[in-house]
Amino acid sequence: MHALAGLADDAPTRDLRQTCIDVLCAYLRLPYTAEADLPEGDAAAWHVYLALREVRHTVARLIRDHLRLAPEHPHSWQGHDFDLTNVTFDGGDFSGAVFSGGMIGFTGATFSGGTVDFTAASFSGSTVDFTAASFSGGTVSFTQAGFCGGTVDFGSRSSGQFTIDRTRFSGGTIFFCGAEFSEGTVDFTRAEFSGGTVDFRQATGTAPLGLVPSTGSARPTGLLLPSAWSA
Repeated sequence: MHALAGLADDAPTRDLRQTCIDVLCAYLRLPYTAEADLPEGDAAAWHVYLALREVRHTVARLIRDHLRLAPEHPHSWQGHDFDLTNVTFDGGDFSGAVFSGGMIGFTGATFSGGTVDFTAASFSGSTVDFTAASFSGGTVSFTQAGFCGGTVDFGSRSSGQFTIDRTRFSGGTIFFCGAEFSEGTVDFTRAEFSGGTVDFRQATGTAPLGLVPSTGSARPTGLLLPSAWSA
């Protein structure tokens, strides 16, 4: 995987770099058995799982590291497309990544265990799609992430721990249309809404913590909530 990332870095054209990135993403899309689905007591399956998980987490770190680089850096992958459709995540570190430009597809992805960390990630001008993603276990953290342009669609189901504490929504459009909040903890405490539109109007289930203003408090401009959640 490191060698493939090196090929992407040394690619003479943008299209060839995108091809290398596509292969990395395709590896993550391969069928994968998460820990919770392993046969009980099967030591061989457990060792195979640990090996595959290490490789998958390495791919996530390689993507993160290249998205942390400034756009003018010769090895930056900002502006490229990442097709992570239907990927199973049982951990992964995307903290500090800058999703700027391009299409980032988490459509149908399953977040089923461990910690998937988007802490301090920046979503600025890209199209990020979490439609039909399932947050069914573990922790997914968007703490101190910044949404300041582009479109992010969270039409997803959450039943694990989903943290958006101290996150800034300052531009663009964030869709939670069709999102279902059914179990677990979804925390918007101290999230900052200072521009753009964050649309929950077609979301269902229990309102996330810290999202609905208390009685007598003004609702942030651009925050659209279902009538059932309105105080």
